[in-house]
Amino acid sequence: MNKTIKFYGIIFLAVLGLLAFFELGKKEITDWRKNFDIAEKTPFGLYIFNQEIDKLLGEKVERINNSPYEFYNKNPKLPPHTILLIQKEIDGESWNKILSELHKGSDAIILSTFCNKKIKDSLGFSLSPSLYDEQSVYELTDKKLKNAKLQMDKFPGIQAISYIDKKNDILGKMKIDSAQWKANFIKVKIGNGNLYFHSDPTIVTNYYLLQPNSNTYIEGVFSYLKNQKTIWFLDTNATERSSSPLSFILNNPPLKYAWWLLLGSLLVFVIFGVKRKQRVVPIIEPLKNKSVEFVQSIGNLYLQEGDFHDMMSKKAHYFLFRIKSELLIDYQKLDDNFAMKIHQKTGKDLKKISKAVLLLNKAMDSYAQVTKEDFLEMNFLLDEIYPPSRI
Repeated sequence: MNKTIKFYGIIFLAVLGLLAFFELGKKEITDWRKNFDIAEKTPFGLYIFNQEIDKLLGEKVERINNSPYEFYNKNPKLPPHTILLIQKEIDGESWNKILSELHKGSDAIILSTFCNKKIKDSLGFSLSPSLYDEQSVYELTDKKLKNAKLQMDKFPGIQAISYIDKKNDILGKMKIDSAQWKANFIKVKIGNGNLYFHSDPTIVTNYYLLQPNSNTYIEGVFSYLKNQKTIWFLDTNATERSSSPLSFILNNPPLKYAWWLLLGSLLVFVIFGVKRKQRVVPIIEPLKNKSVEFVQSIGNLYLQEGDFHDMMSKKAHYFLFRIKSELLIDYQKLDDNFAMKIHQKTGKDLKKISKAVLLLNKAMDSYAQVTKEDFLEMNFLLDEIYPPSRI
């Protein structure tokens, strides 16, 4: 078997082993967030309620994802019906549409821990936070429903209804202990219809619907509704979140682990595949600077020829060119005036400059006899007076 295949196989098995190890040692974490999502099976989702509401209300429930304002604009002439809202924010325009339907004879039931000021003012009550302990119980005030009770033991939406208008009927209460209770379920007469408001929507979540005898309390709350069509305005954002394919995968543990395993395998394949198939990058040697070698070669050539006059002449021309272009000194006459100008510009010793000028004249004279010592002396003096720049 190919060594590469063996290597990949070992890595793949190691990844599987790690995933199995973490899975066996993992503790299931319960999501206690209050999402009120009809697709969520978490404790405070509405999955069970969504499955059972048709039986509870006589299979006359229509689920709507639009706002009440949009829905009633499209359907302005509906017969009397029941409006259901669970922990849904209601804007002012939508509330006006609901009030209009209530005046026509429709009923509404709202289960929410909040409502905006406009709604509270129009209904004649307000909400206030309330404490609870493990003995807190929700009860209904109707004597016929005295056995309809619900024990609240997990993060209820503790909001009591206060400042209740005398015209409003108290249908349910939150019993804190034998001596204390507060209203949490009321009835408000609006035009030809009724509005029922319960301050704790958690009563219809998965957790409480699975509690013993919870069905009697829920049935008691909804028993006040008429036998007519119900329009349930859903939380649109929650519905859209739950419809995501990736959300469905991540909410199912087997699919979630298969998804992460697939991503991990693809990552390993890409990493080793790229490393294996990458082209060899050739090593390109940088270009070497041959300038010094070139100069040495030219110098050796001149030394071998022994033509010191030619070398002295070239050195002189190069020096004079630099003097003219850089110091702006004319070199038509190489005399004492020329030497003084160089002295003024460079600040070097005038005697050395004068001696260098004599050697420059000798170098420029094609008939002059030049020795090696003349060349070396002039070269030394010129480099000392005005050394060549080093870049």
